[in-house]
Amino acid sequence: MADREHDRIREDLRLDLPGPRTGRRMPRVQVDSETFGRFAEGVARFMGTAKFLVYMTIIVIVWVTWNLVAIFKLRWDPYPFILLNLFFSTQASYSAPLILLAQNRQEDRDRMSLAEDRRVAAQSRSDMDFLAREVAAIRMQMGELATRDYIRSEMREELRDQLREELQAVLADLDEQQDADGPDRPAGHD
Repeated sequence: MADREHDRIREDLRLDLPGPRTGRRMPRVQVDSETFGRFAEGVARFMGTAKFLVYMTIIVIVWVTWNLVAIFKLRWDPYPFILLNLFFSTQASYSAPLILLAQNRQEDRDRMSLAEDRRVAAQSRSDMDFLAREVAAIRMQMGELATRDYIRSEMREELRDQLREELQAVLADLDEQQDADGPDRPAGHD
């Protein structure tokens, strides 16, 4: 038992491992990444506006003016304006990660949008290829189908053939009648 405790203490003192290994752990902070991401985008969006620059400029002008002109006891940040520099440093140290987080979220949205655009383009291309094949098949079948002009010409030919046959039949009947009446009798005297 004492050896185990000794090994644990020795492991806690190793310099090649990060931090002492004790049984205590830091409490984990649970943050909703979506809510924090929306907050970061809002901050980044606001910091990228002219309104933010105007507000910052007004605050700096008031700050510097007050600390230069005010009575000595009312000056909270004398001339080198160390407190103002601290505020600017703090703002920069927080705004840079927030802006990067907002950019990363925008890149993720752009990547998803691009993937969706590619999917839609591929689907559209597939649909166009299918429609092109269908139109080609219809054209091929239309080549095999009879057109209106073709049907009309065929009907005319058939009608001519029938009329010719009927006319030949009528003429044959007339010739037979003439042969039956005899060659001596003049036509039209019955």
